[in-house]
Amino acid sequence: MAQGVDDEITLIQASFGMDKKALVDAYMDLPEVVSPGFWTVYDQYEDERKLIARERIKIINDYLENFNDIEEDIADDLAKRTLKNDLALSKLHSAYYKKFKKVTTARDAAKFLQVDTYIHNTIRNAMQQELPFIDEN
Repeated sequence: MAQGVDDEITLIQASFGMDKKALVDAYMDLPEVVSPGFWTVYDQYEDERKLIARERIKIINDYLENFNDIEEDIADDLAKRTLKNDLALSKLHSAYYKKFKKVTTARDAAKFLQVDTYIHNTIRNAMQQELPFIDEN
């Protein structure tokens, strides 16, 4: 079953990755002089971000698999993994802000973080609306 989840995650990320890149490209509207450097850093960023997203999806999957019987130890594990995942994304943003700024400008780096955060928060919010709350009947 774990392999099936991994395969689904890979398919979703591949499809979303292409759409996301097009959105970022349209929003950033970078001058040709900095564009190659930006996209090199972007691809590195996406490789690392996908690992974090993959873990988040696994956490959600584990939550759904255990939803009907979330005992203390399961709730604790899910909460700790979620907090660790959120922290990993924040650290990634911090590290890559510096990298984007080196190849573009502080304004462009901030612009990228803004659109990236918006995209992922929109997806997270949509997913969260579909997830039942603990002890929800």
